[in-house]
Amino acid sequence: MEDFKGTGYDGVSIKNLLQMSSGIKFDEDYGDPESDINKFGEAVALGKPFRDFAKTLENEREPGTYNQYVSIDSQMLGMLVMQVTNKPLEEYLYEEIWSQIGMESEAYYLTDSVGDAMALGGLNATLRDYAKFGLLYANRGQWNGENIVPSSWVDASHQTDAPHLIPGEHDLSSSPWGYGLQWWVPGFPDTDYTASGVYNQYIYIDPLKNVVVAKTSSNHRFTAEKEYSKAAHVAMFRAIAKSID
Repeated sequence: MEDFKGTGYDGVSIKNLLQMSSGIKFDEDYGDPESDINKFGEAVALGKPFRDFAKTLENEREPGTYNQYVSIDSQMLGMLVMQVTNKPLEEYLYEEIWSQIGMESEAYYLTDSVGDAMALGGLNATLRDYAKFGLLYANRGQWNGENIVPSSWVDASHQTDAPHLIPGEHDLSSSPWGYGLQWWVPGFPDTDYTASGVYNQYIYIDPLKNVVVAKTSSNHRFTAEKEYSKAAHVAMFRAIAKSID
């Protein structure tokens, strides 16, 4: 995007954004009032557009070399979709996904002061519809015989195709989980994958068992329990999948 030349996102590829490998310096600690994610919330509450906030961020690593979850990377993807399609993000989502798989309820995005959707979070949908989105991925993008999302894209979404994306404790990632294209790969084994939202919200997919688990939550202890609760949830989801013949 032309207006990001000279910013921290200059030179960051679309794949870098998809893989949370932008190299952007960003503190995602919700428990720290001075963290970047909380500064983002404050700036937006005071009327700063998402786009303007993204331009203030700096790059601290070579893009494509280190995996660190940066919420603004997802916002950049959303803004890119809006620019390429020339449509509001919510309109594009409705046309390409929501209306195609028969979602049962309307969904709502949080927006900024200029009306742009918050792509990094803030999509308000029902639990059942989140589960249907997971089922679309479990079915490799197929729905009632129709190709809604290319199967090749779904497959690539949960592949860890570079050293910094592989699950496990190592120096190339800030998380013990691996990462695909906007999906987490807990690993060991790396056959299942999950969307993992703040406060323990999940869409978990086991493609081998064809199991989808959707969970909404508002765990007020999330900050203190983050790594423990993530591991506990994956163990629970895997136990559910294992129990199904």
